[in-house]
Amino acid sequence: KCSFAMSLSCQINLYILFVQQNNTEQVQSEPSFVVVVAIDFGTTSSGYAYAFTKEPECIHTMRRWEGGDPGVSNQKTPTTILLTPDRKFHSFGYAARDFYHDLDPSESKHWLYLEKFKMKLHTTANLSIDTDLHAANGKRVKALDIFAYALAFFKEQALKELSDQTGSEFDNNDVRWVITVPAIWKMPAKQFMREAAYKSGLVSRENAEQLIIALEPEAASIYCRKLRLHQMVDLGTHTTQNGFSPTDNVGSGMAQAKEHVRRNRQSRTFLVENVIGELWSELEEGDRYVVVDCGGGTVDLTVHQIRLPEGHLKELYKASGGPYGSIGIDYEFEKLLCRIFGQDFIDQFKIKRPAAWVDLMIAFESRKRAAAPERTNPLNINLPFSFIDYYKKFRGHSVEHALRKSNVDFVKWSSQGMLRMSPDAMNSLFKPTIDHIIQHLTELFEKPEVSNIKFLFLVGGFAESPLLQQAVQNMLQGRSRIIIPHDVGLTILKGAVLFGLDPSVIKVRRSPLTYGVGVLNRFVEGKHPAEKLLVKDGTRWCTDVFDTFIAADQSVALGEMVKRSYTPAKPSQQVIVIHVYCSEKEIVGFISEPGVKKCGTLRLDVSGTESTAPRREIQTLMQFGDTEIRAMAVDVSTGRTVKASIDFLSH
Repeated sequence: KCSFAMSLSCQINLYILFVQQNNTEQVQSEPSFVVVVAIDFGTTSSGYAYAFTKEPECIHTMRRWEGGDPGVSNQKTPTTILLTPDRKFHSFGYAARDFYHDLDPSESKHWLYLEKFKMKLHTTANLSIDTDLHAANGKRVKALDIFAYALAFFKEQALKELSDQTGSEFDNNDVRWVITVPAIWKMPAKQFMREAAYKSGLVSRENAEQLIIALEPEAASIYCRKLRLHQMVDLGTHTTQNGFSPTDNVGSGMAQAKEHVRRNRQSRTFLVENVIGELWSELEEGDRYVVVDCGGGTVDLTVHQIRLPEGHLKELYKASGGPYGSIGIDYEFEKLLCRIFGQDFIDQFKIKRPAAWVDLMIAFESRKRAAAPERTNPLNINLPFSFIDYYKKFRGHSVEHALRKSNVDFVKWSSQGMLRMSPDAMNSLFKPTIDHIIQHLTELFEKPEVSNIKFLFLVGGFAESPLLQQAVQNMLQGRSRIIIPHDVGLTILKGAVLFGLDPSVIKVRRSPLTYGVGVLNRFVEGKHPAEKLLVKDGTRWCTDVFDTFIAADQSVALGEMVKRSYTPAKPSQQVIVIHVYCSEKEIVGFISEPGVKKCGTLRLDVSGTESTAPRREIQTLMQFGDTEIRAMAVDVSTGRTVKASIDFLSH
């Protein structure tokens, strides 16, 4: 149960923080949750984990999923969703993929199958409630519906498991939900996740603080603090710290670690230290470390400093990264297929035989995981029969002929109906994505705030790749120790549970952007440009002045408030709407400058707070130190609460 001091930080309600009417001093009753359930909604795979608040050191990961792929551990389930032809939810994960795959092609083209759709929230410039996604058959669906279906699925699974565990129907009101998102996501994408949670029935708008949004690398960081030495691989010494013999091969340390995890997996319950782990006994006050979260869609980098004795964390540099996740390798493979078989054929094949395309990508996925720096033997990728068959109909000649003609000499045709790729060919598919990550890390390590980094934690599913591990090692040249937690794909999930149990563990964050509003200031000759002059009732004003709430990369403590006062233009005004602007630049003078864009609206509902005072002043408090931006407001003359909300989704 959170203490009151924490309760304010627990209320990560983007919309409204209701303070008791008429009495702002009244202490809010802290919601008491019985269990924290975290959902790691990933680009390629998803899952949930939970811990009871009475046993915070026991983290339970979800039940085993049916299905599974060769060469891929199935502790999480693929982020795939299937809707019936009349757009009703059918299934999620392996179940969705297998059912879709078994449909007759004449039928399957009417079903709506979606995968890797989370990236749309990162890549859409003007994300809104009405943003669309495309299913495999090319049909459009509302993104909000898809995300809500997925969250409703996880809610149902988790509540069912909790009910089975406790022996009685588990009440959703006893759950604090945590959803993980990349730290580099902008506010609209975070708010979109919250809207989807409302739509799915995970939590209600009235009880918004029941859901908190966790940032993926922060969650990983919180978990990594708890690591015991046998729960990780130290790449610098090439030992998996669990009694296995040291070895000089990057990949084999991970292989042994995976075997160790596999043997221990049956329990699904992880014990974490209720103090900080053994690794941290080596950390001193002020030590710095970097968490590199390499997922399916994005790579997120966070720089943290440890504050002892409690082990609280302080962010030293704003979260950075980009869309450099492992699906970049899938796109490179698709580009390679287009070079060999023609873009026109691949586009047609994906639409006409969508289930076979999914099959081909599953076959590629398991070979992708076999790529390693020292590998010398070729990798074989099964081509589905319908690919070979459809190509012959489409082009009038065989797949083998296409390969001979294509000038792609590092991909050969094997007589068993497989594409045979040389290790160099496979490694070249990784290169663009890994180059992006390394370039980003290199730039990050050049920043003055990012000097003397003791550890670099490599987490997320993509962190298992020996090619990526080797590239990071080569870049760092021994400057920091590279630590990879064992269950690297579950690190974020476990950390998100810990964050839900104590959201106040991260005391200081950095603002990713500069936020502010446009105001009128008294015009000053020589300081303000002439074109901004506005004369009103004999007074000279400068228009479009950017009033900065918080600057990019500025440190902001948990619970720290930015105060501003606003006055309704006329006494009868019911709602004050103020446009919020943002920029990546740290210093902004005017809202009309390049790179400054309108990103949201602050709404103050002043209806019902009319007063006799000649001038009404609405004092607004905005909080930037949390994972979401919040607003609250009070009418100064009456002391009554004004309904305040910040909206980043409506344009």
